[in-house]
Parts: sequence; C-alpha cells; structure tokens
Amino acid sequence: MNSLLSWASVIGAGLLELWAAIPLGFTLNLHPVTIGFLSAIGSILSAMIIIFFGTSLRNWLIKRFQSKAGGRGGRMSGIWDKYGIPGLGFLSPLLTGAPLGAAIGISFGAEPRKLFIWMTIGIVFWSIVLTTAAALGLSAFISQ
Repeated sequence: MNSLLSWASVIGAGLLELWAAIPLGFTLNLHPVTIGFLSAIGSILSAMIIIFFGTSLRNWLIKRFQSKAGGRGGRMSGIWDKYGIPGLGFLSPLLTGAPLGAAIGISFGAEPRKLFIWMTIGIVFWSIVLTTAAALGLSAFISQ
C-alpha cells in the first residue's frame, strides 16, 4: 500500500512539474527506472489533458499570459519560430513544464495531435536524462 501511495505521489507531482517529480521519487526511495517512468506518465497525462480536454483552462491560460507578455514573445516564441512543433514539444517539458508548454503550443496554433506526439517524445527524453543525472549524482555523493 505504501508503494502505491509513493507511485501516486510521483505521478501527481509529474502532472504539475517534471522537475518536482524526479527528486520526490528519490526522496521516497523509489528505483530510478520507476521514477523516470512515473514522472513521465504524470507529465504526459497533464499534456494530454491540456491539449485534448482543457479548452476552457487553455483559453484562460492563453488570455492570462498573452495579456502579460503582450502577445507572442519570449523564449517559447523564439523556439516556435525557429523549430516549430517539434522544437516546442521537445523543449517545453524542460523549460516551462508540460501543462504550460501544451497551452503555449495550442495558443501558437499547433495541431493538437502533432504537439502531443512531440511533447511525449520530449517528456520521455527529459525524464530519462534528468532521472539518470540525479541517480548518478546521488551515487557519486553516496560513494564518497
């Protein structure tokens, strides 16, 4: 039962932010492969909810951030202009988090299915990279 609660906690943190889920998994003493998998599942679920089901939430985010930023501007806009859906989908899980990256992509007019595929690729990649980096860092710290 305790491991199910740990798994649910990592998935829940992954829904909000990939960067939070991975350290939480290590804090809960989960295996690195489990941490990477569960954090990716949480982030993929959040991207799917925003892209496919979160019309009202997505519209609210678009209004809120466009009014503050004065439209399309900043790092994500530059990535969008230079690399399109693949760049935004691949980098946004790392830079802004999956939910906000999905909302940004939709606000820029990305086709939802393509955005979801590229965000999934980015989430899986960054989950592997960040979990591996954390595991290697912890093992180096513990071995000394």
